[in-house]
Amino acid sequence: MNPGGAYTRDSRYLATRITADGRDGFPVEAGRYRLVVSRACPWASRAVIVRRLLGLERALPMAVAGPTHDERSWTFDLDPGGRDPVLGIERLQEAYLARDPDYDRGVTVPAIVDVTTGKVVSNDFARITIDMSLEWSAHHRSGAPALYPPALRDEIDAVNEAVYRDVNNGVYRAGFAGSQKAYEAAHERLFARLDLLSDRLRESRYLVGGTVTEADVRLFTTLVRFDAVYHGHFKCNRRKLSEMPVLWAYARDLFQTPGFGDTVDFDHIKRHYYVVHRDINPTGIVPAGPDLSNWLEPHDRAALGGTPFGRATPPGPVAPEEAVPGAHNPLAA
Repeated sequence: MNPGGAYTRDSRYLATRITADGRDGFPVEAGRYRLVVSRACPWASRAVIVRRLLGLERALPMAVAGPTHDERSWTFDLDPGGRDPVLGIERLQEAYLARDPDYDRGVTVPAIVDVTTGKVVSNDFARITIDMSLEWSAHHRSGAPALYPPALRDEIDAVNEAVYRDVNNGVYRAGFAGSQKAYEAAHERLFARLDLLSDRLRESRYLVGGTVTEADVRLFTTLVRFDAVYHGHFKCNRRKLSEMPVLWAYARDLFQTPGFGDTVDFDHIKRHYYVVHRDINPTGIVPAGPDLSNWLEPHDRAALGGTPFGRATPPGPVAPEEAVPGAHNPLAA
């Protein structure tokens, strides 16, 4: 938080890429890397969804950190003994310091760690999911969807840029604003963009084209957190998502699509924001609500045409070891 005004995100990411040709020194290899995420984090949740949609679970195994952290790092407190069973570390910070002993930037998720060295390769969340589509294609499941098709990339990029600026990061700019003026500017910009997105989605089932793309993944991870966290905790309270009919139906449509809602852990989401952000919520009390059952209500979006995957197929059932507990997600109840 900036006590004097507007919130600015630290965007100094490790931009090394894992590519099919290994041009950065890190070739795509099944099983060589570990995707470290927290289900609480919207940026990491993008990677969880894309990995599942593309069927990369075996090629790119996943480590799930706990929903809370201190000033040092995300921790592996969900694992036996508090250590990731593959990397053998208690804190994600250890993998960052293995890469650079003088590392002084954010210890963020998602992060991809090279298991052979224990070093973080990349935490560039925007690039990670694009590379899953383009560079990891040899390991996609049969029937995997094209989330970043060549003919639509310019439009997807344009939508993503606006959504990131005003929505994905916009909720943080409101929540972490250090002045009334900065908060009101961020709040106004956020809801102006949500209104534009409602207009766009009024007659179109998805943001770009007739199937799910990278753009839908990026918007969904903010919308699914909106009523549970951003409306109250970040003071984005002009309207709840459930009070915005088009976006609410769109979000439910995606939530009920295999690969989206089945990755969401509402308990982790709420515990992260309300416990970690003590400057905003000093008591650390986690709200009991909202009711989650309405995520399963009919959405009637199919009448707009289009299908989630077009000629592709939905992903299969979630592997038992990656399933979200039923108490944390109405799909798993």
